[in-house]
Amino acid sequence: MSVKIRLARHGAKKRPFYRIVIADSESPRDGRFLEAIGTYNPLKEPAEVTLKTERVKYWMDKGALPTTTVKNLLKKEGLFASPA
Repeated sequence: MSVKIRLARHGAKKRPFYRIVIADSESPRDGRFLEAIGTYNPLKEPAEVTLKTERVKYWMDKGALPTTTVKNLLKKEGLFASPA
């Protein structure tokens, strides 16, 4: 089982709201997940991101890989160090 940190889309049509979740890589985008660790609202100006930092660190230590978009959000929050 490969675990990913990714976005699950919620909200209405043309009004997206995302939950940042820990999910098996084979699960559907909005399907089953192990834990919700935050939210992302791209419609707010500036975009609003909330995270449970302890849980993000816990899952990354366990080997969970963030998707490209989540990796960018984590970098902005200072939770993902880019390799030098």
